[in-house]
Amino acid sequence: MERLTSRKSAVIRAFRDLARSSAAREEKGLFLCDGQKLLQEALHSGASVETVLWKENRAADLPPFPQEALLPADLFDYVSPMSNSPGPLFSVRMPSAPDLHAVRRVLALEELQDPGNVGTVLRTADAFGVDLVVLIEGCADLYAPKTVRASMGAVFRQAAVRMDAEAFISFCREKHLPLWGAALTDTARDLRSVPLDPAAVLIGSEGHGLSRELLRACDGEIIIPMSGEAESLNAAVAAAIAMWEMQRR
Repeated sequence: MERLTSRKSAVIRAFRDLARSSAAREEKGLFLCDGQKLLQEALHSGASVETVLWKENRAADLPPFPQEALLPADLFDYVSPMSNSPGPLFSVRMPSAPDLHAVRRVLALEELQDPGNVGTVLRTADAFGVDLVVLIEGCADLYAPKTVRASMGAVFRQAAVRMDAEAFISFCREKHLPLWGAALTDTARDLRSVPLDPAAVLIGSEGHGLSRELLRACDGEIIIPMSGEAESLNAAVAAAIAMWEMQRR
């Protein structure tokens, strides 16, 4: 197996670009993942693993990959977007566009900028059988390393797309999906009282909520009832409750 020792290696430079730049990820059609658990998840899900970089030693119980290399610890730490990672670090081919023909349950996010929250939503959507997650403008990159890590492998399985607000509204109208926006308003209805299958539920950022454009397009507003003093919930938690309600119906 090849052993890389230089920061000037083409593979090292390519991985650094994929770690830092969404434009590079889009151009190459690749994204980075970190850790043996994610590698096993990728293999189990049938994802296309391209290049694997090992930190000093290769795991013996895994099949060969198209391209592999061993790196000394200092070089691995230089290229890895995660601190103190035991490795491996590997690139995966982005999946093809999902089939949107029979979509009934959709969870959409607007301006959710924390990649950890976006990854958590993907993980929860996968767990609750949500048909589609939509990232509307301002959201963290679906394939950023921190998003991928937080998804715990759901990024390989969960159907997800990016759309602008206008395209998303048109999509819901075309699919005859009632549009419900999570909002802290006096007119919002208890989440438990509205039909959510089929439906699309919109969750906005914790700081600003949903934009006026999306709220105006909604068929109604929903709220998660709370008995404590907290003003609102973490966006990923709110999304999880909404998706649980979708599944419960």
